[in-house]
Amino acid sequence: MTSARRQEDVFAANGGFEAFIATDVNGPVPVNSPPYRVIKRLIDIAGALVGLLLILPLLPFLILMIKLDSPGPVFFRQKRVGYRGRTFHCYKFRSMELDAEDRKDELQDLNEATGAAFKIQDDPRITGVGRFIRSSSLDEFPQLYNVLRGDMPIVGPRPQIPSEVADYTSAQARRLLVKPGLTCLWQVSGRSQLDFAEWMALDLAYVRQQSLRFDLWVLARTIPAVIERKGAY
Repeated sequence: MTSARRQEDVFAANGGFEAFIATDVNGPVPVNSPPYRVIKRLIDIAGALVGLLLILPLLPFLILMIKLDSPGPVFFRQKRVGYRGRTFHCYKFRSMELDAEDRKDELQDLNEATGAAFKIQDDPRITGVGRFIRSSSLDEFPQLYNVLRGDMPIVGPRPQIPSEVADYTSAQARRLLVKPGLTCLWQVSGRSQLDFAEWMALDLAYVRQQSLRFDLWVLARTIPAVIERKGAY
């Protein structure tokens, strides 16, 4: 059974996504005002355009570094789970060897993450250049294209793959009540230094408290977090 099918079956077995999250006791589904949604979207578009302009001068060097470091495409595309369980293709600069997904099962014993996550600090699948662009968050810049498309905002819980979402509890699935984003409370609070329960708690806190002021606060903490590189691997 594919991970995407497994995720769909988890929701279906519980009466669909709405029924699955309804068993959670953390309150009603959040409702955002139209002004907040419009302003957030305008900030997303402006931020994505500025970000793409900033990365443009570096693009030839990044492409050359990735191509010289290991065979394969420059960009990596992967299915991720977004708003209310809908999937979309998320883009990154490729930081791993081509057979990375095929080797995941054989590396399960090295998994340092808890819960429905997979993280290895010294992952043998990461390329030399890949280690640099991951620690500096440069690998995430292609997701600005996802922001322009409307798949993701700049601020929101990080998108996960279907196989990880399939292991969510109904409470954890509530993080899918908002679109996934480029940066979030987890990223500015230590990233992989936090365990899975702490990660989910931060995402659920954002879902409950999201506002323009909160988004700007997360954005303000993002640049220092990227510079410090805490938990970035």
